[in-house]
Amino acid sequence: METLVFLFSFSALGVLYAMNITPEFQEPYVILEIGVAVLVIVFLFYYLITRGNPPKDFLFFVFAEFCFTCVIDLTSALEYDGIISGFMDFYQKTGEPYLGTSYAIMMCYWDGIAHFILYLMMISRITDRRAYRTLGLFWAGSLCANMSVFITGIVAGKYGSEIRPAFWLNFLFLLMPVLGAIALFTRPKDRPLIGGYNAQHAQTMKLIWRPLDLILVVLLLAAMAFTVLRGLVALDSPLEACSVYLSQYEPYLKDPVGYPKVMMLHLFFYGLPLLGAFVYGLLKPGCTWMSDWTMFFAGAMIQCQWSHIGGSLHSRTTTPFRIPNDAFWTVLGANLLYAAVPILVAMRVQSNPYFFLKIAPFPGQTGLPNSEEKDT
Repeated sequence: METLVFLFSFSALGVLYAMNITPEFQEPYVILEIGVAVLVIVFLFYYLITRGNPPKDFLFFVFAEFCFTCVIDLTSALEYDGIISGFMDFYQKTGEPYLGTSYAIMMCYWDGIAHFILYLMMISRITDRRAYRTLGLFWAGSLCANMSVFITGIVAGKYGSEIRPAFWLNFLFLLMPVLGAIALFTRPKDRPLIGGYNAQHAQTMKLIWRPLDLILVVLLLAAMAFTVLRGLVALDSPLEACSVYLSQYEPYLKDPVGYPKVMMLHLFFYGLPLLGAFVYGLLKPGCTWMSDWTMFFAGAMIQCQWSHIGGSLHSRTTTPFRIPNDAFWTVLGANLLYAAVPILVAMRVQSNPYFFLKIAPFPGQTGLPNSEEKDT
C-alpha cells in the first residue's frame, strides 16, 4: 500500500502543471475550489481502493492525503530555489505568496521530505497492523508546530495584508495533527506502564549516580535560559542582554516576515513549561507521561529549529537579518544544540524507560493489603 501511496502522490505534479498552463485555473477563488476538490478526490480514491479491506485506523486516510500535499510543498520549495520551473508560477502570484519567504521554503522542504517519509512509514505500519503510536506522536508534534507557527506568522507578519482564499486550506492541516495527537495520546502505550525489579532499582538511584540524566538536566536548564532570552527578545524587552543578542547574534528574530518572532513566542509560552516539566521528570521517578511528551516535543523542536536555522541562512533572507559573520559558528552551534536537547531526552526515555515506569508491588512488600501478605 505504501508503494501505491508513494506513486499516486506524484500525480500532484500533473495537477500543478495543468493549473500552471491554464489561465482560468489561476484566479484566487478558483485555486481554493480546485484545492478542496483535489483533496476530496484523493480521499475518495483511497477510500475506494481500500473498501475491500478497509484500514481500522482513520489516520491512514490523513497520512495518505497528506502524502499528496507533501509533493506539492516540495515542488514549491524547489521552484522557489530555482531548481525546477513550470509548476508553481501561478501559485506564487495568486495563491500563497508568503511561501516564497526563506522560513516557508525550509518549512516546505521539511514537509516534502521528513513528513513524507514519516507518512510512508506509518502507512506501512497501519497496513501491517503494527503499532506506530510513538512515531505518530513525533509527527503530530512536528506538524502542529509547523502549522501553528506558519498560520500565526502569516497573520502577524508583513504578509497579513496579502491573505488570499487559499490561505484557509492551511487550517485543515492544523486541525488534522491536533485531532491526530488527541487520538494518539488517548491510545494505550506501545510499552507497559508497570515495571518490576529493574524499574525499582533504577528509581532508587539519586541523580548524582545517573551521569547521563545529570547532563540532560544541565542541558535542559541551559535550553530554558536560551528560551527565555529569545522570548524576551521577541517581546521587545529593553534589557541590555536582549539588545546585544538581537544586534550581534540573531537579528533574524526581527525579520518582518514574522515567522522567527512567532516561533520564539511559541517556544517561550509552550516550550518553556515543557522543558521545565522534563527536568522534573528526570528528578522524580515514575513520571509515565515522559515517554509521550518528550517524543511530541522532540518532533516540534526539530521542525522549528530546521526552519529557523535554514531560514536565517537562506539567500532570500536579506543581509541585515542574517547571522553576523563573527558570531556565525556561535549562533549555529547554540541553535543546533538547542534542537538536539529534546531529541536526546526523548531518546533517553525511549531507550531505558525503567525510571519512568510505575513499580508493581512484589509479594510480601510493605504497602500490600494485610490479607495479600498473609496469602503469600
